[in-house]
Amino acid sequence: MEKQPVIIKNNKYGLIVILDQDLEFEALKEKVAEKFRASAKFFGETQIALCFQGRKLSPEEEAVLVETITGNCMLQVISIVDEDETREEAMKKAVEARTDREGLMDLQDGRFYKGTLRSGQVLESETSIIILGDVNPGARVISKGNVVVLGAMKGNAFVGAAGNESAFVAALSMDPMQIRIGDVIARSSDKVQKKKKKAEDVPKIAYVEDGNIYIEPITKEVLNDINL
Repeated sequence: MEKQPVIIKNNKYGLIVILDQDLEFEALKEKVAEKFRASAKFFGETQIALCFQGRKLSPEEEAVLVETITGNCMLQVISIVDEDETREEAMKKAVEARTDREGLMDLQDGRFYKGTLRSGQVLESETSIIILGDVNPGARVISKGNVVVLGAMKGNAFVGAAGNESAFVAALSMDPMQIRIGDVIARSSDKVQKKKKKAEDVPKIAYVEDGNIYIEPITKEVLNDINL
């Protein structure tokens, strides 16, 4: 019997995706797309926790596979569960404590989120968000206001979601996959640095000026110069 490169198993709270450990990643991604595209009607439209097995994936590879899955069916992945966790219990907790509610405290003009956002998780808010933790590759933060990350910003951020280009993203460590402010988009490969700075990891802010997104170390001068 021919070995299947992608096997999907389900429990009450999500899906376990067993991956071939030897197949080249690009070919594996295509097999994942085919599998979920063929099963799209069966799965329907629901929120799930996800666990990858059979192969060690980098955070970037996890993010690619999550995007491949959600792009080929109507599932919404709200959490990635580690293979070495107690899977069903971890999936249950992820589904019962939905990402856009867990750890959030309302403020007058914004909200706090305490915890790290992992690949596949999405945090949305009508107001500004302060995240006490990291935003890992493959995670997304969407806010009509601003986003402040008291940790590492390595995922995707969409601020000023109502079209406000005066919004900003700030983080203690800034290395995002993509930032969108209003209708302006910058990816990791085309970030613009206005001034030459030392390479050390310092708090930075991303903002729009003259139709471009700039990422600068946070200084009093920068905060005074930009239109927030």
